[in-house]
Amino acid sequence: MTNEKLKILIVDDEQRMRKLIGDFLTANGYLIVEAEDGEAALKAFYSDNTISLVILDVMMPKMNGWEVLKAMRNDSSIPIIMLTARSEENDEVSGFQSGADDYITKPFSPKILIARVNSILRRNKKESSEIMDIGGIKIDKIQHQVYVDDDPIELSFKEFELLDFLMENKDIALTREKILNSVWNFDYFGDARTIDTHIKKLRAKLKSKGDYIKTIWGMGYKFKID
Repeated sequence: MTNEKLKILIVDDEQRMRKLIGDFLTANGYLIVEAEDGEAALKAFYSDNTISLVILDVMMPKMNGWEVLKAMRNDSSIPIIMLTARSEENDEVSGFQSGADDYITKPFSPKILIARVNSILRRNKKESSEIMDIGGIKIDKIQHQVYVDDDPIELSFKEFELLDFLMENKDIALTREKILNSVWNFDYFGDARTIDTHIKKLRAKLKSKGDYIKTIWGMGYKFKID
């Protein structure tokens, strides 16, 4: 499979376990970073913003996996798989309640681990493409909902499509004709004033964020954060 050389952080105090997991991940095309305890894990995590997933052991010196998970979750929604030798149900519940994406108990099948990693990264990539968050404006394309600073706002269908198109083309000057053809489709026989009317309503609903929609005089509009 192709995974675009995504980087995975492996956190385990056992060197043998790190090598085992690392060898299988490397064989499947992933890049790896290793950490032998919780403190080293956080140091690696905060110094490298290209890490796509964390495999995190629970029982470790200095900081255990739950503490590391909580710290990471305070700043990131990166996928995290918890790895532990214990299999009690309450551990799994604790892991999911703390924000873990999956939970694998030792001993485990390397093929199962790879399958879980692949599945989570595919799901995360899909979710990322369906949720766009720029400058405090978040568009959830599945729910067809827009949030401004986490507060939901009500948009008409065309206002939603217009905002989505502007944000997808952030920093690009768009002519009224381009917007009309892309949002209203080629079979729409309206005029450019339709766009101006919708832009005015959209700016008002976005409140202070409405300033992100810039007017390019004589041409059209651009979504840009100052």
